[in-house]
Amino acid sequence: MSIDLKELIKKPNPLTQGHRMCPGCGAPTAIRQALMAVDDPVVIVGATGCMEVSTTVYPYSAWRVPFMHVAFENAGAGISGVQAAHKVLSRQGRAKEGIKFVAFGGDGGTYDIGLQSLSGALERGHDFTYICYNNQGYMNTGAQRSSATPLNASATTSPAGSVIPGKLQRAKDLTEIVAAHNIPYVAQTTLHDPMDLIKKVKRAVETPGPAFVNVLVPCVLFWKIDQGDQMKICQLAADSRFWPVYEVAGGKYSLSYKPKKDVPLEDFLRAQGRYSHLFKKGRERMDLVAAAQADVDESWKKLLVKCAL
Repeated sequence: MSIDLKELIKKPNPLTQGHRMCPGCGAPTAIRQALMAVDDPVVIVGATGCMEVSTTVYPYSAWRVPFMHVAFENAGAGISGVQAAHKVLSRQGRAKEGIKFVAFGGDGGTYDIGLQSLSGALERGHDFTYICYNNQGYMNTGAQRSSATPLNASATTSPAGSVIPGKLQRAKDLTEIVAAHNIPYVAQTTLHDPMDLIKKVKRAVETPGPAFVNVLVPCVLFWKIDQGDQMKICQLAADSRFWPVYEVAGGKYSLSYKPKKDVPLEDFLRAQGRYSHLFKKGRERMDLVAAAQADVDESWKKLLVKCAL
């Protein structure tokens, strides 16, 4: 798939600079890069979350395209209804053809509260693309843990201390759950390579039927990272294989990025304050780091088998 980046950056951006997302947040970067890939007119449905409350503070909006805010739990239903209505109106000659439908939701509104709605939309086969901006916790409401929060990460509802070493459960593998719906296109990526995100969203929106893209995006406050380290952290996520970058098209798995060298998971964890309790001098929990590394290694091996590598 050939994409001219110089031409892409000339396109008007559907999301203006006048939003209120935190400096260094990965979500606006992911949204802008994703929408660069959409050539046709686009309608956006957004679940309640950081993006919604920061871009649509009444009476203002940072969106230059039609945007509909829906509740935490029903982005899947919302985008389904809009797409179905357009299909009927087009058949009646009352609406233009060639409109793309994109839903955005954070991990709280996708992995947890909105999972039933999303699953139903995927099963019904609506023609839309769902993009999860995954910062691995409920950032909009106070940095609580979600089912996307990784093992051992400290959150306000799984605080690391003398009782527990952060979250006790592994993160849900939603990309694989969505792939099990046998939809036409599923992808996982992060901000380590802008062209990878742009190409995957382009393929998603141009593939008939439901498509899903899971994008790992840093949250400066929850991850406790420097505002300027967005790309560095995403690169470490991909290089350490903490967040494998791959796609599933027509049921076929393809690895999009294979690190040139083995980067230990410890490098990714040490770069974030949400794991600092694992490395406190005199109270290090290298046993937990080793266990997490073993999980990553096992998951990577399984993915390579699926990709026939």
